[in-house]
Amino acid sequence: MKGAIATDYAIPLITVLLWSGNTVVMRVAVGVIDPETIMAYRWVLAALALFPFVFRALWQHRAAIRQNIGKLAGLGLLGMVLYQGCAYYAAQTTTATNMGIIASLVPLITFGFSAILLGDRPGWTTAAGGLLSLVGLSVLIGQGQPLNILSGGFHLGDAIMLFGAICYALYSVMLRRWAVPVPVWPSLYIQILTAILVLVPLYLITPTLPVTMAAVPIILYSALPISILAPILWMLAVARLGANRSSIFMNLLPIFTAVIATFALGETLYTYHLIGGLLTLSGVLLAQMTRGRPR
Repeated sequence: MKGAIATDYAIPLITVLLWSGNTVVMRVAVGVIDPETIMAYRWVLAALALFPFVFRALWQHRAAIRQNIGKLAGLGLLGMVLYQGCAYYAAQTTTATNMGIIASLVPLITFGFSAILLGDRPGWTTAAGGLLSLVGLSVLIGQGQPLNILSGGFHLGDAIMLFGAICYALYSVMLRRWAVPVPVWPSLYIQILTAILVLVPLYLITPTLPVTMAAVPIILYSALPISILAPILWMLAVARLGANRSSIFMNLLPIFTAVIATFALGETLYTYHLIGGLLTLSGVLLAQMTRGRPR
């Protein structure tokens, strides 16, 4: 029993560690490979790598897939296209540290969607935590001067990353709400195909940099651990722990990301990073204080 519980909590922990590494890789990719290119290549390679393993499951569950194709496509748009796309475009104009802190808002946003779509009742701690996180986010995005936001003194990438976080929170909740009766592997595969149908045409019509050898490791990391392993682990985490408890592990994302970015990219941590990040995480943790227990 203890082993099973430990395994359940190890799944989202590993997922967040993979995402933290990918946030840094996104910054490395700037100037090496365009967002349209990496998004198209990663999902095509992921689909090719997965096909021999999921073909039988796809055939066995073809009736359920056909009946729920709209929901599966919707999940693919939210998780594979919008969230991932926002992250790549955000990396063009903001730091990996900022992206990690903004992504840590996913649990709080998840609570909001859970209240609306799943009927979960938020308590006063959730409201107070939300307000505290917004203050922290304004300090971060305003680079220590929250009022700078009103005059446009912020990175466009921060706003793009915030929209991506909203998309992923909705993705997590809809996984639970829809509970599509299709196993994890074929469900992921249909979501990947949805991403390909959207992103490959975008790549073909957009002028992009040529793919060089320097871009190959970036594509491979994005196509295998991030496009295949991380979504599988996250869907398993949501299935076992629920959207709210799984999202708690997102609190570790800014910490892992900041540490990796400091050593790998030489990013500097400023005082506003520490203050904004601390306020944001404190608000998220406060919101989770009375929401962590299962019903």
